[in-house]
Amino acid sequence: MRKFLITLVALAVLLPPGLGFAATTGDDLQQKINDLQQQLKALQGQVQKIKEQKEAAPVVMPAATPVADNETETKTKTATWPNWFRLGGDYRARVDRLSGDQPAYISPLGMAPAKTYVNHALLTNRFGLNITASPLDNVNVKARLLMYKIWGSESENPIDQNLFFMDRSGTFDGVLGHVPSSDYLGVDYAYATWYNIAGQPLWFSIGRRPSTSGIPGNIRQNAPKIGTAGVPSPLIDYAFDGLSIGYAPYIDALPGAYAKFCAGRGFDSGFQDFHDTDFVGVFVVPYETDNLGITLQWDRGIDIFDVPPDFMLNPTVLPGPMGPGLNGVVTMNPTTNLGNIDWYGAVVTGKVLGNLNLFGSAALSDAHPNANHAGAFTPFFNFYGLPLSMLPQMLDGKDHSGESIYVGARYDLPTGTKIGAEYNYGSKYWIGFVPAGDDMWTSKIGTRGNVYEGYIIQEIHSKKIDKLAKAFFRLGYQYYDFQYTGSNNWIGAPVKISDLTASPANMQLFPPIKKAQDIYLTFEVHF
Repeated sequence: MRKFLITLVALAVLLPPGLGFAATTGDDLQQKINDLQQQLKALQGQVQKIKEQKEAAPVVMPAATPVADNETETKTKTATWPNWFRLGGDYRARVDRLSGDQPAYISPLGMAPAKTYVNHALLTNRFGLNITASPLDNVNVKARLLMYKIWGSESENPIDQNLFFMDRSGTFDGVLGHVPSSDYLGVDYAYATWYNIAGQPLWFSIGRRPSTSGIPGNIRQNAPKIGTAGVPSPLIDYAFDGLSIGYAPYIDALPGAYAKFCAGRGFDSGFQDFHDTDFVGVFVVPYETDNLGITLQWDRGIDIFDVPPDFMLNPTVLPGPMGPGLNGVVTMNPTTNLGNIDWYGAVVTGKVLGNLNLFGSAALSDAHPNANHAGAFTPFFNFYGLPLSMLPQMLDGKDHSGESIYVGARYDLPTGTKIGAEYNYGSKYWIGFVPAGDDMWTSKIGTRGNVYEGYIIQEIHSKKIDKLAKAFFRLGYQYYDFQYTGSNNWIGAPVKISDLTASPANMQLFPPIKKAQDIYLTFEVHF
């Protein structure tokens, strides 16, 4: 525009009167030139104003969906992303000092003495990338890629080499990215949601579910609540593939109320002659606000497998009469179904006095095993010449119920300091479906015994470039007091820790742990 006007003025000056302007006096011509210059300045001002407004205006990301999968609040960025696309994530560096006491016990090879294990500095990196795309006004796709690597290792061997606990004795579907292993960047969740179906508060969602890191565990993690797509962590902390159908009726007396039905596949047996492992569940949230949330839950695991899918095991840690055992990693898969398990639970979260976060959870597991033997370790029993009759059954083939409680509090100071404490207890027959829990020794919610934890979070004070950005340090301490064997394991009858040497019938395949401690420090950045 500017060049055009300058050219026009130049032509007006240079052209002869008959071809350009009508015959005018010198004063008239000068006046026209002055007028054009003023118009040019005015146009330049308008162009500059529009440019400044465009540069200052932020790109507003789409608001979170009103019904389903309302995982994070709306972001406002000065980025150049299209308004239907959102990108975020987190990074965490962590160091743990682990120590654990093994009591004397009877192993397949005889009496094993008491022993103490120590890892002075376990260093890990974890990186997550979150993606949200909303190509239609009532359809979105959300995904999270996750990597969790041990420094100086491309496997989980530094934490599972002694096979203390099933949920930390190998990587398998459902825990990848949640149990430290390699620099593999895998899909934690990826799912599509169709919401406001037919103009109603109804949604349908399908894909790899965001069924890890749910409430109330997010309080300790200093992370936002996942939302209606997530599930409470005391009953489920495991990534699985499935679908959900939800409804939020918008009842004035019950703000935030919704309910959903979920179903998923835990293992596809393929062409083998036993059944797939499936899961179903019902979640009812009768009330949910910033100050009070109530969640009721029922889940059923159907045809539970005897060994996790794609289970990677290094048998060199199992010494035998023929030497140290097989070399390398062995891939194992389920060989039979052991029965069904029902879980029932309730979680209450709240905030009082403005800065005090409180929560409480109670859960029940009810196992219904069949008469099948667990074939998970058949190769090892055959290799060491042990009779197959020694293979354990899920809870001795009898129905048993287990109980769990989980309570905690976190007080947030105006300085950005947050102080928290948690306690959880699991009974003799408690079976938790929580192998993706964010704990190094074993998922604490699945412990048969007591776990105590205290932590301090200190957020970094800095100007936010991104509305949801934050960076903080977290220093914590965990103390495990195991009362029975079999924490986070659904195979075999639990044995009281104090009775491990009382009878050969109490023989253990893997080293039991009586007491364990973890002192950890993290540096985390969310964006």
